Amino acid sequence: MTLTRSARWLLGGLTLLVLAFIYAPLALVVLNSFNTSNTFAWPPTGFTTEWWAAAWRSPGARSSILVSVEVALVATTIALVLGTMAALALSRFSFFGRDTVSLLIILPIALPGVVTGIALANVFLTMFGIKLGFLTLIVSHGTFCIVTVFNNAIARLRRMGGNLEEASADLGAGWFTTFRLVTLPMLRSALLAGALLAFALSFDEIIVTTFTAGQGIQTLPIWILQNLFRPNQAPVVNVVAAVLIVLSVIPVWLSQRLAGGGESLAAGAR
Repeated sequence: MTLTRSARWLLGGLTLLVLAFIYAPLALVVLNSFNTSNTFAWPPTGFTTEWWAAAWRSPGARSSILVSVEVALVATTIALVLGTMAALALSRFSFFGRDTVSLLIILPIALPGVVTGIALANVFLTMFGIKLGFLTLIVSHGTFCIVTVFNNAIARLRRMGGNLEEASADLGAGWFTTFRLVTLPMLRSALLAGALLAFALSFDEIIVTTFTAGQGIQTLPIWILQNLFRPNQAPVVNVVAAVLIVLSVIPVWLSQRLAGGGESLAAGAR
């Protein structure tokens, strides 16, 4: 389809407006992290790196980052194992209720976070009698992190088909050897992309965390929410948010590159 010159200019202008609407607030957060004012004053009264040093010295920020990283790593590991197994089962085998199982796996990420948080808290406290803490937080994050790994894995498996795995079996390889030498190399980039997205999703999750973390467990999003409107803490929160903005670009960029590379690998293998 060929667009006229005026249509191209119009679409370009609308695109720039949308991008500005999305990214201008993020740029404002970064700018305010260097603002000499200890409030959200605008325009900035001056620029300083004092708040960056204060954020580095903040024990609450450091400990909450550590907790978020630990929870995200464990939840991502669980999601990799369970999500890959579920994708293999649903893509390689036919059984009664397969579509229902697929729907149930994807459902947690479609439900509102408040509903998921309340449901999980009720299960932990009333059904199992488990005290809310680090364990319940990991299990809660794993429920929706599995979805990202599952979606990436099953999409790649469906594109791969089963010809190479069948050929491996015909040549005498067992199921584990076939998985290790044939399936996993072709699936690896999709799993890495899913793991990166699962880690990012777990790292900044706040709604489910609020209901399932319990007392004494403070992740970074909760720390930011609690300190945002405290006296003299807004600039420090801006610094932490600015760092997260920069770091959040990395997993998204890597997942896109890995997913693209995986498609090339699968095409070459076929």
